[in-house]
Amino acid sequence: MADECFGHPRLAAIHDPLDPDRGDLDAYVRMAEEFGASRVLDIGCGTGTFPLLLADRGIEVVGVDPARASLDVARTRPGSERVRWIRGDATALPPLRVDLATMTANVAQAIVDPRTWRRTLRGAYGALRPGGHLVFETRDPAGRAWEEWTREISHRVTEIPGVGSVETWVQLVEVSWPLVTFRWTYVFATDGQVLTSDSTLRFREREEVEEDLAAHGYVVEEVRDAPDRPGREFVFLARRP
Repeated sequence: MADECFGHPRLAAIHDPLDPDRGDLDAYVRMAEEFGASRVLDIGCGTGTFPLLLADRGIEVVGVDPARASLDVARTRPGSERVRWIRGDATALPPLRVDLATMTANVAQAIVDPRTWRRTLRGAYGALRPGGHLVFETRDPAGRAWEEWTREISHRVTEIPGVGSVETWVQLVEVSWPLVTFRWTYVFATDGQVLTSDSTLRFREREEVEEDLAAHGYVVEEVRDAPDRPGREFVFLARRP
């Protein structure tokens, strides 16, 4: 099930204007170039920002996401016809042979159920050609990112063309280790509607992720620092032998 912020049509429509700076994707674009990837699978593609960045570079991309509303937004964006969009997840993919599979931003951590996580790793493995790479990021639990998920730190008002002012903030709901739940609130000035979206992330230690990857046949080639969050995230580069 997709969180409301991705699955609710009104919230999916404002996702990109609320988060316009996607500099975090630059590192993934560079890795696609580093690996010489001509075919990429983006797991949890959301509204399609990363697949479209790759398609602009002539790369063949498959974007998969469980949220219909997010995919509806993705399909309206310029250049969307160059991407193959699939509603679903990595546990049940059509036959693919890609050079690179990615999970950007919160995607890996949003897969909180251990069985689904294992099935996702198997699905990505099956979609990769031999020698292909799986790349994803996850926050270092030692950074205790959730301590900054407060209304005081996150509150803002954004003016969105065609929508009007939208007030947003995030609040921590519960820490039940290794799960952390938080709630985004959205207030639309035009009609006063208030929508909320609860999300839960699973925080995994580096050793745990490396063991999971090895158990599913991957070779962990490198664990990098996230350029946009130095010292706070792990970026895993794993290869299918």
